[in-house]
Amino acid sequence: MHSPYKHDLQTAATEAGNEGAFDTELSILRDILRLLPTGVTVQDEHGEFLLVNDAAAALLQMAAAAPAPSQLSDRQETCLELLRSGHAATLEEAVTSGPAKQVFLTSHRPIQIAGRNLLLSSSVDITEQKAFEDALFRSAYYDELTGLPTRRVIEHRVNTLLARDSAQGHLQQGHLQQGNVHGHFALAFLDVDNFKHINDYYGHAIGDALLVEMAKRLGMDLRESDILSRISGDEFMLLLNPVQSESEVAEYIHFILQRLKAPFFIDESEIFASTSIGVSLYPEHGKTYDALRQNADIAMYRVKNGSKGGAAFFDASMEREALARMKVEQSLRLAILEKRFCCAFQTKVDIRTKAITGIEALVRLRDDEGVIQAPGTFINLAVELGLIDELTHLVLAEIVKSIDLINETFGPDTTISINVAAKQAGNPEFMRPFAQALEATGFPKRFMIEVTEDAFVTKTHFQDEILPIFRKLGVGISIDDFGIGYSSLSALADITADEIKIDRSFITDIHLRPRSQGILRAIESLSEALGMTVIAEGLETFEELAYLQAATKIRYAQGYYFSKPIFLEDLRPAAPLASETRASLSSRPAQETRPALSRAGGYRR
Repeated sequence: MHSPYKHDLQTAATEAGNEGAFDTELSILRDILRLLPTGVTVQDEHGEFLLVNDAAAALLQMAAAAPAPSQLSDRQETCLELLRSGHAATLEEAVTSGPAKQVFLTSHRPIQIAGRNLLLSSSVDITEQKAFEDALFRSAYYDELTGLPTRRVIEHRVNTLLARDSAQGHLQQGHLQQGNVHGHFALAFLDVDNFKHINDYYGHAIGDALLVEMAKRLGMDLRESDILSRISGDEFMLLLNPVQSESEVAEYIHFILQRLKAPFFIDESEIFASTSIGVSLYPEHGKTYDALRQNADIAMYRVKNGSKGGAAFFDASMEREALARMKVEQSLRLAILEKRFCCAFQTKVDIRTKAITGIEALVRLRDDEGVIQAPGTFINLAVELGLIDELTHLVLAEIVKSIDLINETFGPDTTISINVAAKQAGNPEFMRPFAQALEATGFPKRFMIEVTEDAFVTKTHFQDEILPIFRKLGVGISIDDFGIGYSSLSALADITADEIKIDRSFITDIHLRPRSQGILRAIESLSEALGMTVIAEGLETFEELAYLQAATKIRYAQGYYFSKPIFLEDLRPAAPLASETRASLSSRPAQETRPALSRAGGYRR
């Protein structure tokens, strides 16, 4: 018989089962909320906490234990204000506990539950994210080596000053003569002199340390409104704001230059380093950042091209010089592109047998009108612009193309000298391919590489790494312009060269200059002891030749007395030229001094 209570018992059991499942789910949700890595709190209308999970409790405890207890009270005040206003907010909270600092991103949202106004808050730890953002910010706006602001910072600051000054100017236009706008400032461009030489001699680690120490000296005594920035390798920019007059800026720049005269003591080395400074003034020298920066740069290069280690304010004549320089630069790039360079050859002569023993390849440029330009107009610029490598390869290609004509004219046994700038000599990325190019000619033993003294005495790769490559090929090494560079006679003991070319400044009027005669004898004796051939450069008169023949053991010379540089198109077959040359050498009388061609960039022309 069916019982009337059976259905009620089943319903009760189902309800009991549902209630048990609900309690289980609620317990799970509570555990999940408690263990969430995100801090969660719920506060009532009075700011009292109704719910705090573990992560939020840790955050609140950290805030309460912080050295600044106001952190916690400020948070509570913010929460009460949001409850009263009913507005949501997302805020960053920085909490410091001992040496550690944590940053949280907290979202506050007012809610209504069961007729009550509550504030639901959730906090996420973004400490690592903020550290990464800070690192990105510093890499974008601060120099890693010196800690100084980058170019972006000083550019933004100058543009801000310009915008503010422009706004003040418009405001003053609405009033009658309320005085001038007080927005004057100075922008100084600073470049460390001979920094590459310092890097080569002492090494890059000391070079970097020097930049750090220099940044400290330059940054001393700056006002809060001034900015010192490192804008590239050895270049700095200084904003002086505000300034009252040019004389005020000149006085401060002079003070900087005097401070930099003291030596820098780095890693047991005493280093003297100077800086060339160019200055532009606002608004006199430009009304945009680009104009002011460019004009300060132009003024700095005026100092660089002079005595270095000084300062100059921009003026209009410098701009004309810069435009002329730009024109030469564009012409040089186009000439390399169009291969408008040509070679001239100057002979090296045995002054006792009158035989031609070698030739030196001298690069010349044909300008747009076909006029031959001596290297004094372009070699320094080619080195500075990084075009000298391509130019040297062009010279080698011209020699290889014309080797039959060279052999017919000067003989198949004459050496062929090619100049290599000191900057190239210490650069393996150029010298190794250049050595390969010499080997590819099929006659590498014919070549002599001429480098200046500083290629040997600085800490470059030339002496230890590059020189053995050329030795293996049988390529000779010559020290060009000896006596006017960085070396001393004692430095010769460590130099492994085949030839020394005594600079023409010692040879000119040697028969009339006893002191030069003494120096010449010393170089000659030491070179002889070290097995190096000596060549006298720039021989121009019969009297100079007669002195070398009578009073020295020097066998070889080069100069206008024997021959001007000869262009390939002017060459003639060997027999007539050689016979005429030798005949003229034996019978040539004393003559007037010929004008010497210019010399630049370590090249003798």
